[in-house]
Amino acid sequence: MFTGIIEEVGTVTALNREAGRARLVIRAKKTLEGTKYGDSIAIDGVCQTVAELLDGSFAVFTLAESLKKTTLGELKVGSKVNLERALTPHSRMGGHMVQGHISAAVPIRELSRTNGNVYLSVEVPEALIRLCVPEGSVALDGISLTVAKIAGTIVTVNIIPVTFEGTSLSYKKVGDTMNLETDIIGRYVERFLAPFVSKNSLTMERLHELGY
Repeated sequence: MFTGIIEEVGTVTALNREAGRARLVIRAKKTLEGTKYGDSIAIDGVCQTVAELLDGSFAVFTLAESLKKTTLGELKVGSKVNLERALTPHSRMGGHMVQGHISAAVPIRELSRTNGNVYLSVEVPEALIRLCVPEGSVALDGISLTVAKIAGTIVTVNIIPVTFEGTSLSYKKVGDTMNLETDIIGRYVERFLAPFVSKNSLTMERLHELGY
């Protein structure tokens, strides 16, 4: 479990593909503090297990499903990635509950600055847009962000300067893809309600019948 508050931006130093997986080596500093073999680290929002601890870096083995479903398979030597160690009982919950289980890789459709504000818009698959709500939380490349606006399948977030400058967002451009994780609470609610909800629509009357 993670919070979506990025601890540092690491640099990919090696990505070697093997049969059904890839060995990914990342140079880091803060993320290595107290880290042990077998610990979980979110790399651009993808939960990975530390397989090797090296001098000033660590290695993970990214499996085929993650390579296919996330942006980790697109990384190359020199790529910048967001890093966060797993949450502990003594950590501050500054973001929201992030699992590190990616819903989809989504393209950036707009990235702009207006009066000191940074706006980032991504295109979300239609099947996932219902799990995004205004003022709700999403994680993009592991960053906990608040949804500012939804228009069709376009989700826009407003990013504060400290987040923009302290994450890999400052390296992004329109057309790049990011790892999206929708809010786990919304996914659970949808799953629990599915057996009781008509496939056609969910009305206020039906919600009232269900006790909401």
